[in-house]
Amino acid sequence: MFKKVFSLSILLVYSVLNSLFSQEIMYPKWVEETYAEMNQEEKIGQLFMVAAYSNKDEQHIKNLSLLIENYHIGGLIFFQGGPGREINMTNQLQAKSEIPLWIGMDAEWGLGMRLDSTMNFPKQMTLGAIQNNDYIYKMGAEIARQAKLIGVHVNFAPVVDVNNNIKNPVIGNRSFGEDKVNVAEKGVAYMKGMQDNGLLANAKHFPGHGDTDSDSHMTLPIINHSKGRLDELELYPFKKLIENNVNSMMVAHLHIPAYDSTPNKATTLSKNVVTDLLKEELGFNGLIFTDALNMKGVSDFYAPGETDLLAFKAGNDVLLFPMDVPNAINMIKDAIKKGELPEERLEESVKKILHAKYKLGLHEGFKKLEPEKIHEKLNSTEAKNLNEKLYAEAATLVRNEKNFLPIHILDTTNFASLSLKGDNNNTFQEYLSKYADFTHYHLPKDNMDLGDYSQLINQLSQYETVVVGLHGMNNSASKRFGLKSEDLLFLQNLSEKANVVLTVFGNAYSLKYLQSFQHILMMYEDNDITQKLAPQMIFGAKPTKGKLPISVAPEMKAGTGINTKTLNRFGYSNPLDVGMDPKILAEIDAIAQEAIETEATPGGQILVAKDGQIVYEKNFGYQTYHKYSKVKDETIYDLASITKVAATLQSIMFLYDRGIIDLDKKISHYLPELKKSNKQNMTLRNILTHQAGLVPYVPFWRQTHDMFGLKTPMYQNHEASLYPNQLASGLYGHQVLGDSIWQWVIDSELLEKPRWQKNYDYRYSDMGYYIMQKISERMTNMSYEDFLHENFYKPMGMSTMGFLPLCRFPETQIAPTENDLVFRNDLIKGWVHDQGAAMVGGVAGHAGLFSNAKDLAILMQMNLWDGTYGGVRYFSKGTVPYFTKKQFDENRRGLGWDKPVEEEGPSPTSHYASPLTFGHTGFTGTAAWADPEFGLVYIFLSNRVYPDADNRKLISSNIRTRIMDVIYQSIFEYESEQEEYVN
Repeated sequence: MFKKVFSLSILLVYSVLNSLFSQEIMYPKWVEETYAEMNQEEKIGQLFMVAAYSNKDEQHIKNLSLLIENYHIGGLIFFQGGPGREINMTNQLQAKSEIPLWIGMDAEWGLGMRLDSTMNFPKQMTLGAIQNNDYIYKMGAEIARQAKLIGVHVNFAPVVDVNNNIKNPVIGNRSFGEDKVNVAEKGVAYMKGMQDNGLLANAKHFPGHGDTDSDSHMTLPIINHSKGRLDELELYPFKKLIENNVNSMMVAHLHIPAYDSTPNKATTLSKNVVTDLLKEELGFNGLIFTDALNMKGVSDFYAPGETDLLAFKAGNDVLLFPMDVPNAINMIKDAIKKGELPEERLEESVKKILHAKYKLGLHEGFKKLEPEKIHEKLNSTEAKNLNEKLYAEAATLVRNEKNFLPIHILDTTNFASLSLKGDNNNTFQEYLSKYADFTHYHLPKDNMDLGDYSQLINQLSQYETVVVGLHGMNNSASKRFGLKSEDLLFLQNLSEKANVVLTVFGNAYSLKYLQSFQHILMMYEDNDITQKLAPQMIFGAKPTKGKLPISVAPEMKAGTGINTKTLNRFGYSNPLDVGMDPKILAEIDAIAQEAIETEATPGGQILVAKDGQIVYEKNFGYQTYHKYSKVKDETIYDLASITKVAATLQSIMFLYDRGIIDLDKKISHYLPELKKSNKQNMTLRNILTHQAGLVPYVPFWRQTHDMFGLKTPMYQNHEASLYPNQLASGLYGHQVLGDSIWQWVIDSELLEKPRWQKNYDYRYSDMGYYIMQKISERMTNMSYEDFLHENFYKPMGMSTMGFLPLCRFPETQIAPTENDLVFRNDLIKGWVHDQGAAMVGGVAGHAGLFSNAKDLAILMQMNLWDGTYGGVRYFSKGTVPYFTKKQFDENRRGLGWDKPVEEEGPSPTSHYASPLTFGHTGFTGTAAWADPEFGLVYIFLSNRVYPDADNRKLISSNIRTRIMDVIYQSIFEYESEQEEYVN
């Protein structure tokens, strides 16, 4: 009885479902009325989507116009060209069509696949490595936004072929990979991103083009799998997209005997595949497109027009890239007339096409496209930010012996890079140099002989770590993806002599030939974005999260990928990524340009970082007004008084942190020679807050001149054992100068202090930092310069920061300061500007430090991060915040650090800066600030004292502070926009 009732229930359900599906589809009124008004030829014309090129001549446009006016074609598929030209061409052709055309494009990785000056998003194999599919949805949404700007209605993507054949010449990196579930999930995400934002998606190439070793553009590939295997693997992603309501499908040109054994019958032309399998068995009721009908997979076997007829008979709705529209229309008309094609079959497809146009809003007529600022709209900052995130999420650490990556230690390792077939000094090598001191080598594309390889390996074997970038690869398995056996042998030999970090900017299948290497970072593609990201992952600025989407070896299977954590090093990001408005931030350019045009400074470097990400790093102008040497990233500036915090204070915090000094002990405890002097009772706390009563400055150089202004025996014009310190190109100081100045510091007068005050008033002074330097050297038992280099600058990878730059760099790399006409009678270039610091040999507690913007930013970021950087802790937690907080009510200073002015009036910082902000400025036109509340680091370097130190335009125009204002405004504007968006 139960079986009988159950059987009746099944029959009843089947009857109801059959009744529902057999009912006529109810189309909108516009569809029905439009269809009713069309003649047969107009209806047939709607089936065709014809190839269009915006980079061709007027004759091409005339030919398309004839097809629109005389044969009423339904749409165009655009190929090569440019966005502005395509918009103009679309406007022109749409005006000729009574029923608006629908426009398609093969934009699998964005408009850049077809159009110049537009964006390339990652290929699908790259996307296959991403573990968070939300990013792929966002990419689909962004591609939809861009496509609609140029009038495109359908994107022939995603490719949901399961690529499980390394020899596949046509799909390969166009597939999400070999795992059907991963392919399906990413295909659905990409599809939904487009369709949710008004762009028709198209799943291709049904029933699966992944397991072929031939190209359907050139021949008819054969797939000899059983129906069971095809259903289990190849069809899986298509079924999942159907379940998620994909708008359309594209049928491939394949020969699959399991479905249709007719010789040379492509799936596109097979009713068994298009109607029986796709429509009926899988229940797909969306639009069905053929693959391009000019491809040799079908065109080699049938004449133009005949192919179109067979494809339409098979069940396809849209005939893509027809070779002969007039002939095809005539053949379809004849087939209907002869009864080979029922009129209902034409009605079915045309109404589906009209319905799609209705849903796209084309029933309201075509709205003219606007080409103005199209490049800016298509290449938006938001789109670029998303693109970079996609590549970052995909990067895959395939092998990492002994957890060598990310590289922690910089001070005991010497580095080289090798660009194999890449450009000289490419982006990859440029960004490697942002993290460590690299020597760069290049292996050219041209053939090298054994001697060349031998010479190169001898050079590279001198280095402990060699980071190799594999460039110039291809997607051909038959050509080993561009990897030459001689190059591989060279790299294997090199790996026996050094730690080789292999960075692969190419096809993931190439890993088949790279299994012997111990450290492999797979970036999948070769472009400025991946070349910029890879160094950040090698040095721990960004984590690696990707997983291989394909298998190449037992130890390199799909899903392989080592996740790494960041090491608290600077990364490089888009302002949007850290909550800053890039358009506001770009206003810095105009202020910097103003400074140069008004001759407030000949040039400079500006760097902004937020949340550990550098979001603005630019160079402006030249080293001098003669405009011979442009300011570059590696240009080095005299930091002047920033030395106090970037050098001396780091040493003092180090000693305090380890309990070696007490800030409230008398300094004579550490420097016995100060006993019985007027400085014996001073404390470090009072000196560091500039309220110890020290005079601001003593022009010691005057004490080395006689009454006639002539230099005393303290100087001579050439180096000698008694005159070791160079102050200018023809001026050397006597070895006793340092001792003399120290005695003059001890003997210097103090300011007056009212009797009723416990402490002196705040008065900024250089003098205390002569004392701080002495304490540092006594307590560390090391030279001041060596201590800072070994404990801070070198471990953090700061190659430019240090004293005496002419001992380490060519003069051409150093921006000059003043043309000193009073003391040294020379242009000061590479020697410290401050006279007192020069007299003690260029290494002083208050001045003498040189750096570029990036290295100074690293030091500030370490302090902002409470004493940690690059996975190393330099100070205990709490030490830096203790030194950066305000110490006294009537004094804005921290311990050594300068702070904002809290009340109205002039301030060294923006008034937007939080009270937690700390930093310093320098006389030469420099500034370094960090704001913990906003996670900001701001660096401004210039040589405003060139050629005359009396030039105060940088100060009077408030250039540095105005730039700082813009930085905060970019944060506030972003927050305002986000709040407005949410509301």
